[in-house]
Amino acid sequence: MYNTPYWLRLLGGRGLTWQMPGNNKALYLTFDDGPHPDTSPVILDILGTHDANATFFCVGENVNSYPDTYEKILNTGNAVGNHAYNHLKGWETETAAYIENARKCREVVDSRLFRPPYGKIKRTQQRILRKEYDIIMWTVLSRDYDPKVDTETCLEKTWKYTKPGAIVLFHDSLKTIDKLKVVLPAYLSMAREAGYTFKVLGPSSSLGTGC
Repeated sequence: MYNTPYWLRLLGGRGLTWQMPGNNKALYLTFDDGPHPDTSPVILDILGTHDANATFFCVGENVNSYPDTYEKILNTGNAVGNHAYNHLKGWETETAAYIENARKCREVVDSRLFRPPYGKIKRTQQRILRKEYDIIMWTVLSRDYDPKVDTETCLEKTWKYTKPGAIVLFHDSLKTIDKLKVVLPAYLSMAREAGYTFKVLGPSSSLGTGC
């Protein structure tokens, strides 16, 4: 599934941001799971070549392991968000431990944006975290991580479901970077030619509604 249907957004619960307002032709690129010194700089170079910025949802332990790479993300005009300290799956983690892990990530990732790893988060976890964070989901999932999805299909499907205000999800990881080297430049070029601009996600006052 490359796009997030309306029924799934409703099933996810209230207080989740799936897309931004579509009253301007802006896209919100996001990258999960970094930073990593072998992948983040490649993505940053591609973004820079196309005069684009993105929001990187960072894993806390990776930030601690690669602080220079994390600083490069910040210093090139991009935004960051919390992706938990250990990339925990909410459905399989007790609520208290999940909240503690998100707060531990906050010690190294200064952001009020939170994206649940795997997109899996319990209602109890939502209720607590949305008092502290804007919980960001996505409109379009590129499936760049799926070895069964080739570069051509990844690009075609990601572009097919792109629309004004879309939050587009890619991954900043070793298992996706070879695919992204092909898909990301092509996607950015297509978006520019179609008249889109690229924006980073901001504070709650500028975020879209849950549906």
